[in-house]
Amino acid sequence: MVMGTSVLSLRIDHDLLERLRHHAAKRGMSVQDYVVRTLIRDDFDQRFQAAVEETERFYGSPDSGDEDQVRPSAGIR
Repeated sequence: MVMGTSVLSLRIDHDLLERLRHHAAKRGMSVQDYVVRTLIRDDFDQRFQAAVEETERFYGSPDSGDEDQVRPSAGIR
């Protein structure tokens, strides 16, 4: 699989950009790298949650009455 890059241009509020700059600077990152990393993390969180929900559908709901089992979503917000 060949991965390339594309350009995404955003128009954002000045205050939001300043907050992004502050968060990025605390991590020693550029704003661009910080935003990309945040988007990747959010995408992973969504895919992980979907996988957990699919697992719960496959094995049964967490309220199925089997108290010996730990539900797959335990500890996930």
